[in-house]
Amino acid sequence: MERSLTFFMTASFCVIMGTSLAVGLLLSKIEPDAAGSGIPQLKAAYWKEVGYVHWRPVLVKFIAGVLSLGGGASLGREGPTVYIGGGLSSVISGFLGYPKRLRRGTMVIGASAGLAAAFNTPLAAITFVLEEIISDINSRIIGRVVLTSVLGAFVVYAIVGRQPAFTLPAIDTVSWKVYVLYPLVALIASLAGVVFQRATLSLRDRLKGQASVPPWFLPCCGGFITWVIGSACFIATGKVGIFGLGYHDLSEALSHGFIWWVAGVLLAGKLLAFIVSYGFGGCGGIFSPSLFIGGMSGFFLSGIAGFWLDLSPSDHIAAAAVGMTACLGSIIRAPLTSLLIVFEMTHQFALVPGLMIAIIISKIVTRRSGDLNFYDAVLVHDGHELIRIRPPVDIRAWQNLPVSAIANHRPVIVESLEKDALREVVEKHPYNGFPVVMDGKLTGLVTRARIEEALRSDGTVTLEDAVTCHFDQPVRDVADKFIESPAGVMVVMDRVTGRVAGIITLHDLLRAQASMMD
Repeated sequence: MERSLTFFMTASFCVIMGTSLAVGLLLSKIEPDAAGSGIPQLKAAYWKEVGYVHWRPVLVKFIAGVLSLGGGASLGREGPTVYIGGGLSSVISGFLGYPKRLRRGTMVIGASAGLAAAFNTPLAAITFVLEEIISDINSRIIGRVVLTSVLGAFVVYAIVGRQPAFTLPAIDTVSWKVYVLYPLVALIASLAGVVFQRATLSLRDRLKGQASVPPWFLPCCGGFITWVIGSACFIATGKVGIFGLGYHDLSEALSHGFIWWVAGVLLAGKLLAFIVSYGFGGCGGIFSPSLFIGGMSGFFLSGIAGFWLDLSPSDHIAAAAVGMTACLGSIIRAPLTSLLIVFEMTHQFALVPGLMIAIIISKIVTRRSGDLNFYDAVLVHDGHELIRIRPPVDIRAWQNLPVSAIANHRPVIVESLEKDALREVVEKHPYNGFPVVMDGKLTGLVTRARIEEALRSDGTVTLEDAVTCHFDQPVRDVADKFIESPAGVMVVMDRVTGRVAGIITLHDLLRAQASMMD
């Protein structure tokens, strides 16, 4: 026994440290955008790059994901699979001649097929793409998403058969007693999800601002801490669920049950390992660890409640399923996906009422903990403007957007009307209108046509009256004011300083509206 423990400790240390080093080198030296789950990057590519994904991060994500998950990082396979599926579809569509602006549809169908294959859950794949990536249940590409999700599931059925991810004993009914426990399980599991989100984002921000540890070594630090936590939990419980997906231990618990204190140890260990694995820059998703943490929350609390309540094995399983849905729902904040994925992974209809309760509790908890789900919070912390990634889905909401959401914050300003200066402006910049600022004050607007006319005739340039607005004005008001601007350009002024702060063109307005309608 002592010899096998020594071998396990040594072998696991070598594997996780070796793969973490390889992942760190891949992500820091070749493609930093391949870090994390990949879902935030895919959302940004869908909205900001109209579905275009370069082939290199897709390849690096595949290699780093295999190394990271195979090496024992406490992450999931869902994120990399969705990113690889969506990215590969975008790359293939490029090879087939699709222009960049037409790749949104191909990207999301690849993402849905990837998620359906990763978890053998076609319905959850459909709702996840619509809820999270597109952010519109009524999207016009829903037909393609449904078709590819079904095809992805068919591929899995052909290879591994039509079986759920977790094999459970048949659950015909659950007792009324466990319904009393459902809200508490959902509350604790949801709070665990909130703790993960806040702790992980805080850790990422702290590591970004430090210079003592090189970026390529950070995954090694996360791997070492994960190894310490996983080894300690293995010594205490004999379980290895801290490493990798953890599905073996979760499947065992769902099939045969767990002692309450074992579930508690695995719950705490997995949560800590999950935070450090993601926070230190690992490559992997968040679905599998979230389901594991939620499941162990259910077994832990139902095990303790079993000292006072006469709970059946089916009741313990139902409590675990409630925890799985609540924890996942509190992190991704996609209620339909969180419910359907647990149902499809278990194929047990008796669990559905409890899963609905879990969704309600997780929604209440997350509304009090912040406005953003984990994916959107990562994008904001990485410097993205969320409004450019998650635009409004109806015309009224779009009209109420502030000008700052669609304006150009780095305008090209003309500060001299000398011929050489004007010639340099039109040669370097393809724009049709430029605000003119003299002695720090806006004096008008000059168009490209006026500049070119003045350069040809060797005369003086004629200025147009500048129509102005402010960043906090709604788009609706700005759209009406475009009638006053014959050049189709408006200058955005800073209310405090009175200086030019940006510019907005009719093209910006139409592009933003087209993005909403796509």
